[in-house]
Amino acid sequence: MLGISYIKAPPSTHVMLFRGGKPVCEGAGLSFFYFSPNATLVQIPLASTDVPFVFNEVTSDFQDATIQGELTLRVNSPGKLASILDFSTDAWGRYRSDDPSKLNDRLIHTTQTLARAFTLRKTLRELLTSSDELVEQVFAQLAESPAVAMLGVEVINLSVLSIKATPEMAKALQAEAREKLLLEADEAIYARRNTAVELERQIKENELNTEIAVQQKQRQVRETKLAADIAIEQERATLVDNAIENQRKESQAKADALKAILEPIKDVDWRTLLAASPGGLNANQMIALAFRDLADNAEKVGNLNISPELLATLLADTATGDDRPRQQRRRNS
Repeated sequence: MLGISYIKAPPSTHVMLFRGGKPVCEGAGLSFFYFSPNATLVQIPLASTDVPFVFNEVTSDFQDATIQGELTLRVNSPGKLASILDFSTDAWGRYRSDDPSKLNDRLIHTTQTLARAFTLRKTLRELLTSSDELVEQVFAQLAESPAVAMLGVEVINLSVLSIKATPEMAKALQAEAREKLLLEADEAIYARRNTAVELERQIKENELNTEIAVQQKQRQVRETKLAADIAIEQERATLVDNAIENQRKESQAKADALKAILEPIKDVDWRTLLAASPGGLNANQMIALAFRDLADNAEKVGNLNISPELLATLLADTATGDDRPRQQRRRNS
């Protein structure tokens, strides 16, 4: 009544009372009476506020990308904010202008400007996987931004919820990634088959090596047996050589003995030796020797007369096959 009003602000609201263009009182969570016809009341919320944003940007390869995220901010200098934007309220606590909504728009515009500088340096493929780098860079730039400091607010947090490409490009990238994964799967299958083939080759090689080792062992056994046979044959040859040498020596000894026996009589006529034999010569042998001498001296013999009785006797002895002397045959008969 009579233009007197009462305000009781919560602790999260900074209240400023102006009269005649000058601040009368200000603070958080104040309560007081004031005369509304000549007073201006300003209420600035101090609680943190979440400001969502969505904007489209172009990458370095001229592809569209949609960045969606959220800003968390709070007012740390109500006086600066009140000097730039109109936060005055009427007696019912309603803002007199739409300036309070402009605060979020200005912060979103600043964030978009900083994000645009980042996206222009990235290709679409790189941007889709650079959300953490984008948050780190833009958040640091917001903390140092003169525009943010001039508004008297502080950005507490920045989060990027998603970075999306257009549906066509998303399908293309998915197809490329899918083909790459399929290629990797094919390479894995090929590597597995190649490993199986390599293992099979190693098994075959080991089997062949085992067979070669067995053949070498068998060859060594055969060579050992052959060497043993050769050694036996060599020993046998040595034995035969020794036997031959012994026989040769024995024959040489017999020859030497016979030579020693015959040496004294080598100059004696054989006829003499024959006559001196233990049995002597019978009549027929003596007649044969006589005829031999006649044959040897045939050129000296003019005529030779053989009596019939002598020839009959010789022929008779030859027919009977008895070479004994006639006198012995007669004594035996």
